[in-house]
Amino acid sequence: MTVKKEPTGEWFATFGVEMDREPPEPPENPERCVGIDVGILKYAHDTDGTAVGSPDLSAERERLEREQRSLSRKEHGSNNYEKQRRRVAECHADLRRKRRDFLHKLSNYYAREYDLVAVEDLNVKGILESPSNSRNTASAAWRTFLTLLEYKCEREGTQFVAVNPRGTTKECASCGVSTDKPLWVREHTCPACGFKADRDANAAWNILSRGLENVGVGHSESTSVETALPVDTDSVSAKRVVEAGSPTLKEQTASAVSE
Repeated sequence: MTVKKEPTGEWFATFGVEMDREPPEPPENPERCVGIDVGILKYAHDTDGTAVGSPDLSAERERLEREQRSLSRKEHGSNNYEKQRRRVAECHADLRRKRRDFLHKLSNYYAREYDLVAVEDLNVKGILESPSNSRNTASAAWRTFLTLLEYKCEREGTQFVAVNPRGTTKECASCGVSTDKPLWVREHTCPACGFKADRDANAAWNILSRGLENVGVGHSESTSVETALPVDTDSVSAKRVVEAGSPTLKEQTASAVSE
């Protein structure tokens, strides 16, 4: 047991429990497979046509900034300073808990719903060191999501595959031809074969294809990517994930959203 005092003044006890059952073995021939592309405009876009929005924590951030400004006006070491410091710590804790709640429920959904989950092996540290999008990328907490997803896939007997992310956005999921496109271009249009898809959907399909190749499983050659990719995208808010525990509101995952 570990006992820890948080900056908010709260005390927490953490227990480690040894489970008797071994995690189930992943299926040799996975049938329910999904590729997931994580991003900023949409937190996750998968090959089943589900696009999950990022959590809207703007109100929580505004409250944090307001409390921080109030703290800066207090005399350091005074009772008022200590009270305000705790308010700031509570704001930080509120942000952290709401973000992790979303990440836990989203990762639970994918781990329990699929036999194989393919994601990009992202160099998040390298991305954060880039001067562009650093705050948004940090807030998205991609690495936390992928870490949670990996251990939950192991627990559920789901294959977790992290693939090389190079070129997943540029490469056409239909013919493989690479096309440069700036970040603001949200649709993939291949000049070679004419295939059109949402930029993130195209990337997700490339991620899944690489994941299946890594584990020695492939798509049927008779099924083209044009017919395999969903025509419509189901845009899902982060609020829906948090409230229902499942972006698609499927009963078997919505009823079991524990960490």
